Amino acid sequence: MSEKWKTEISKEGTVRGYKLDELINNLTFTEMIFLILKGELPKKNEVKMMDAILVSCVEHSIAPPSITAARISASAGNPLNAAVAAGILGIGDFHGGAIEASAKMMQENSEKNADQIVKEYREQKKILAGFGHKFYKDVDPRTVQLFKIAEENDIVGKHVKFAKELEKAIEKNLGKKLVLNVDGAIAAILSDMNFDWRLGKGFFVIPRVVGITAHVYEEKTKEKPFRRLSEEDIEYSGKEEKELPKEFRRK
Repeated sequence: MSEKWKTEISKEGTVRGYKLDELINNLTFTEMIFLILKGELPKKNEVKMMDAILVSCVEHSIAPPSITAARISASAGNPLNAAVAAGILGIGDFHGGAIEASAKMMQENSEKNADQIVKEYREQKKILAGFGHKFYKDVDPRTVQLFKIAEENDIVGKHVKFAKELEKAIEKNLGKKLVLNVDGAIAAILSDMNFDWRLGKGFFVIPRVVGITAHVYEEKTKEKPFRRLSEEDIEYSGKEEKELPKEFRRK
């Protein structure tokens, strides 16, 4: 007989030990997310911070891979759940994954010197996740707001301070600024809230599902089926046209 599957999350009628019908009547969605991920009920300041983090990740235009993947899937005639799943699969190390990588780096190195960390990453030709942005070059406004809320709710700890030190160290060592982006800000805040770095992608996936769902619905109701690139958007970079060798011709 195989070993039983074990879970501390729930059993029929309860979640983390609390009766589900009581949770339905009393908890907000954000509070429920905190409870199920952390295993404990949140404090008021933690709810405020979590709300802000979730809102910051819901939507960021039609261009990111998770949205284009979802809309293209929807345009091919797939049902909403399949198109949303395609969007989630469009989330990876370079889109949405930086929270996890940045949190891991901060949780493992926050006691070290920021300058030394930057030098080590440069020598090893590794990317410091959570820094730099395609559009925001001087400051990421989402980072400003999240750090402000963290300060107001007494969330700021060693990881947020370390993130700010890293931003300065990067500019000092590289001679140019790589802005502390929203992924790095969330990574630092979650680390100060004692969330394991392995939950990093989850804090992007959970809210972004809402944005993806909205885009899939819009695609299905506002656009014609079978979305595709136009010929003007495609540049062929392969070999020139050539004759098939005689030995391969069968007709």
